[in-house]
Amino acid sequence: MTGKERREQLLDISRALFAVRGFDGTSIEEVAARAGVSKPVVYEHFGGKEGLYAVVVDREMERLLAIVTRAVREGVHYRDKLEQAALALLEYIEESTDGFRILVRDSHGTSGTGGFASLLSEIAQQVEHILGKEFEQRGYDDKTAPMYAQMLVGMVALTGQWWLEARKPRREEVAAHVVNLAWNGLSRLEPKPYLDPKRRRKEREKLERRAEKAAARAERKSRRAEGKVDLDLEMVEPAAELPPPAPV
Repeated sequence: MTGKERREQLLDISRALFAVRGFDGTSIEEVAARAGVSKPVVYEHFGGKEGLYAVVVDREMERLLAIVTRAVREGVHYRDKLEQAALALLEYIEESTDGFRILVRDSHGTSGTGGFASLLSEIAQQVEHILGKEFEQRGYDDKTAPMYAQMLVGMVALTGQWWLEARKPRREEVAAHVVNLAWNGLSRLEPKPYLDPKRRRKEREKLERRAEKAAARAERKSRRAEGKVDLDLEMVEPAAELPPPAPV
């Protein structure tokens, strides 16, 4: 095994251990034992447990940041950008569960890494840039873009942490519901949100047809009620007039 291959092997082993046991619960002895090498080999590559942990965390941070940033930039429309970013995070959680578990832990003070909070701040900066342009085009105050960027990123990240354990529903469905809330707000939530624009359009058209039918039924009911009132009025005979008094 070459030196590069050995380094990658040690990183893979330590990544799995850090994800389950954290920094304090992981030892160089166990990393070396699982790799089938002596402790000095690990020290030779990373200098110690702190150096090993720092490399693992930095790699995961760089990977997740690159995935989300690419998703945001590749999206065509603003809703599409948000959808792609949410889906990218959930895909990372599903495919790199150990890496995400490490990131959401509090970073060890001696590792030299910024941790999950700093990672979210970097992602929020990317979102802030996009929101700033959109706010300016719509005549909104672009000074509020950083605040809204933090809101959006925080909402997606916390949902991701919840989904890390829940794993239900499917990631596409979770992403659709996150975007539903972020894009439409509570007052205009879509009953069945979808990431696919065609399915969204079909669902919207179905809801519109349903609303039209409901309105037509209500109108017919109202007309029937009005017709009944008219009929009742016709059936009521006018009061008989009293005859004029007889002349004296």
